Amino acid sequence: MYIAKETRYDQMKYNRCGASGLLLPAVSLGLWHNFGSNGNFDNMLQMCQTAFDHGITHFDLANNYGPKPGAAEENFGRILAKGLGAYRDELVISTKAGYDMWPGPYGNWGSKKYLVASLDQSLKRMGLSYVDIYYHHRPDPATPLEETARALDGIVHSGKALYIGISNYSQEQTAAIASLFQEMGTPFIINQRKYSMFARDIEMDGLKDYAAGHGIGIITFCPLAQGLLTDRYLHGIPSDSRIKTDGRFLQESAVTEDVLYKIRALNELAKERGQSLAQMALAWILRDGDITSVLIGASRPAQILENIGMLGNLQFDEEERAKIEEILAQV
Repeated sequence: MYIAKETRYDQMKYNRCGASGLLLPAVSLGLWHNFGSNGNFDNMLQMCQTAFDHGITHFDLANNYGPKPGAAEENFGRILAKGLGAYRDELVISTKAGYDMWPGPYGNWGSKKYLVASLDQSLKRMGLSYVDIYYHHRPDPATPLEETARALDGIVHSGKALYIGISNYSQEQTAAIASLFQEMGTPFIINQRKYSMFARDIEMDGLKDYAAGHGIGIITFCPLAQGLLTDRYLHGIPSDSRIKTDGRFLQESAVTEDVLYKIRALNELAKERGQSLAQMALAWILRDGDITSVLIGASRPAQILENIGMLGNLQFDEEERAKIEEILAQV
């Protein structure tokens, strides 16, 4: 049973996605981890219900999210069938294609053959007739960019996606495909990139400023640096941490003394702001108004509630900004 919409939307901030008419919640839920075939379905269901009940209307997937590839979409389809689907017109559902999905020459990269077939499979797994945003998941160095752009434009015209996004495209790559989309009139609205206090590539390659100046939204993933920007590693590496139990995305070698110094110093500043380290790290991403939404992952509903709590303090004064830069500059 979901709560009344009058209460739901009071708990979230919504930002316009680039120059489009679409509003995204400041916090979106990503299904990259913990929604695969090795997860607990009841927990997945509770996480999605908790997210939606607190104003998170955007659920982000990809064809290969698992394990196994496709499992996250299948499980999300089951969640929609269990009740969330009744609110389809209040949801923004996105998926992607671009990474290795099935064997053979047609299950990877950015050809029209792959992008069209993958979306058809994704829609079938989720039990949907369309997605709100369809992303090309990564640039393809071999397929002509015009082919990828025209395939995505055609998908919109087919009615199977309302908007188009890209992911992992640099500023230069974004400008190139944006020019093609502009010529075709494609509703291209967003780029999804990694961004955190510890990963600032979108500042260094110019994407953050470029997108803000050209009406393109940005949604960020890995905002907590795979858990480093939380209280999990303040005293070293816990035995039940992702590093110890998985190790695919965060290795023990990443937790150096320099990193531990930074997260401890940042944690003290977060306390002064009345926030957890995770809340401050999420709020920091939204500090300039250039980022549309922050994608969070979660392993339980309580994590979602804690992360949403960052909305209580999104402002950073000049002293706090300077202190954070000073901490991050430490070697």
